[in-house]
Amino acid sequence: MPTTRRNVLAATGLALPCVLAACGGQPTQQPQPSSSSAPQQQPTTGPLAALADVPVGGGKLVDAGGRKVLLVRTSETEVKGYDPTCPHAGATVQPPTGSTIKCPLHGSTFDTASGSVTGGPAKSGLKTVAVKVEKDQVVLA
Repeated sequence: MPTTRRNVLAATGLALPCVLAACGGQPTQQPQPSSSSAPQQQPTTGPLAALADVPVGGGKLVDAGGRKVLLVRTSETEVKGYDPTCPHAGATVQPPTGSTIKCPLHGSTFDTASGSVTGGPAKSGLKTVAVKVEKDQVVLA
């Protein structure tokens, strides 16, 4: 029998896996679970903060059922909620001073009223978290 690649593979027991791989046999990796397109339920929590604890023109980082939320008080009666994860490198942004939220890692800045990026290196704004004021308490909306 001549020495060919096929004969060597067959003799060493590697022919079947090679044929399966070449012919689209079963994958060797376990399939990853698919993510559902259904919206995930947010955990029900009590108040995130008392309205009085979030200064007008400032903010406060709070825990909301295992995730952090940056509350920003833009007026006497309005509070905005943001995911405090900087979209550039994943650092936690700091509560605002004035109209600017700043990332301490690379200096990206974001607008307090909208969460939009006002200075890089971040290329996108902060993700919003729906919050509302109920009876002098800030809660998830």
